[in-house]
Amino acid sequence: MASSDFPGWHGTTIIGVKKGGEVVIAGDGQVSLGQTVIKGTARKVRRLSPGGYDVVAGFAGSTADAFTLLERLEAKLEATPGQLARASVELAKDWRTDKYLQKLEAMLIVSDGADMFVITGAGDVLEPEHDVTAIGSGGNYALAAARGMMDSDRDAEGVARDAMQIAADICVYTNGNLTVEKISK
Repeated sequence: MASSDFPGWHGTTIIGVKKGGEVVIAGDGQVSLGQTVIKGTARKVRRLSPGGYDVVAGFAGSTADAFTLLERLEAKLEATPGQLARASVELAKDWRTDKYLQKLEAMLIVSDGADMFVITGAGDVLEPEHDVTAIGSGGNYALAAARGMMDSDRDAEGVARDAMQIAADICVYTNGNLTVEKISK
């Protein structure tokens, strides 16, 4: 089978919501190959504790690539304890300039409870507007849903869970099996 014929892995919706003094990062569990669901219980949101400082990270894209990036982020955080912005910029800089890392296909949402960033292989470290961000196949659906709920009385977790449910109802590459991590400063 030629590489151009390979149907490709799809899946993942990750959302980050900052509201009421806390940040929630939630991700679904679906991994698809073409039109087939390969796994419905993948865990794409993780809690890291380098140097005793908690950070929550969610990833979309290739799992092996994401784990490589998470390991690099942990190393950056250990070198700059408690400085998520600095560690994120250093990771993005390495990701953009290192020939090995340039080939990695993933995106990250990271938060220490005070700041929240999207980190991309294009060298971007983006702080979301409106305290909501989302990545992955159903990211735009989850983002739109969450932004519509930000003025409601729902807390950060409620907004994230409801937005993910809406994304799962619309996106065939997103399911309702969620991993949710909460962090506050």
